[in-house]
Amino acid sequence: MPQEMALKAEEVGVAKAALGWRSTLALAFLAGAFIALGGIFSSTVMAGAGGAAWGLVRLAGGAAFSLGLVLVVVAGAELFTGNNLIVMAWGSRRVSTARLLRNWALVYAGNFAGAVATAFLVWLSGQYIMGGGAVGLVILEGAQLKCSHGFVQALALGALCNVLVCLAIWLCYSARTTTDKILCVIFPISAFVAAGFEHSVANMFLIPLALFIKAGAPAQFWAALGTGPQSYAALSWNGFLWANLVPVTLGNILGGSVMVGLVYWFIYIRKRPA
Repeated sequence: MPQEMALKAEEVGVAKAALGWRSTLALAFLAGAFIALGGIFSSTVMAGAGGAAWGLVRLAGGAAFSLGLVLVVVAGAELFTGNNLIVMAWGSRRVSTARLLRNWALVYAGNFAGAVATAFLVWLSGQYIMGGGAVGLVILEGAQLKCSHGFVQALALGALCNVLVCLAIWLCYSARTTTDKILCVIFPISAFVAAGFEHSVANMFLIPLALFIKAGAPAQFWAALGTGPQSYAALSWNGFLWANLVPVTLGNILGGSVMVGLVYWFIYIRKRPA
């Protein structure tokens, strides 16, 4: 029941905040890599869709991207966006502000390292050239769009995204089997990808990969696309950090911590008997 799910979320938050820094970083690195694997799966599925219905293509990409959170939840890893729910334990004063921020900082750093490392490995593999460059085109176009949002728009897209991500994690607290967990994840994650919402950790993979492609793709790749790096002017490390990652991260915190975590804390835990 939801009341029991709230207590479970609180206990999980306490355990996550108490985890040692080495284990936290290692698990966070894994989560960044897992989300990256979901990202390349999604990009591959959406590549070369051509005249297919836009919404259905996005739905297919979202279902594929669900792989990332399935791996995080079932295999075990520490994901910054999901860890925004630690505020439920913080609201009950079972986790201090220092412990909360320590966890978020370590997990965010580990996620970044895992996602960028996976992006570099994918770039080295040349997988983006597949489908006549169609995979790389999806990555470039998606990253260009992400770096073109205004600050407020990116903030709002980040908040909406993490509402759905944290609801997926919240639903998993009701699960009794691995199958339950997978089904809890698929629909919310498919929804945020299909709707074009912004996930900070996914962007730590997609945009650096696009930047690696822009800087180092071979001439035949650009020839196959009939374009060149100059067509992606919005893509830069500066644009990635300030036009996307900062506002999206703030939006993710707003959506996950406030709009989901603190709301459920207020409803189910705030007046719990001592």
